[in-house]
Amino acid sequence: MLTRRTTLGLFAAAPLITLAPAAFAAEPPVYAEGGVAINGSDAVAYFAENGPVPGSAEFAHDWMGARWQFASAANRDMFVADPERYAPAFGGYCAYAASLGYLAPTVPEAWSVYEGRLYLNASLRARELWLAGLPDVIAAGEANWPTILG
Repeated sequence: MLTRRTTLGLFAAAPLITLAPAAFAAEPPVYAEGGVAINGSDAVAYFAENGPVPGSAEFAHDWMGARWQFASAANRDMFVADPERYAPAFGGYCAYAASLGYLAPTVPEAWSVYEGRLYLNASLRARELWLAGLPDVIAAGEANWPTILG
């Protein structure tokens, strides 16, 4: 039986119900501004050239819902053969933010390869904090990752 209190409660909750789907929209699994993964940097170059190198649309590959760009056809082909090896952890989102339970964009210059895995961070300061917390920050990020994307 609907009472006056129940009816008023339903009307009060209606705005929350209609906003709920937008509030819980899932984030893409890969950080990709404008659809381009990791700011257009060549993921393989972090390993092969020991740092960030801009990729080119000429040497692109689509993977995990994003366009990955590479400096050469050889780097693109290496990525295509084993994307899990070269793609950054946490989908290219900030590794430090993931350790704290949220998503943040990254910059190419704030990077680390740790135990054969590429990690990106939102800033050089975030990278510094992340490095200081190793290996615990990786474990925290991995524990948080399944729920962060929404």
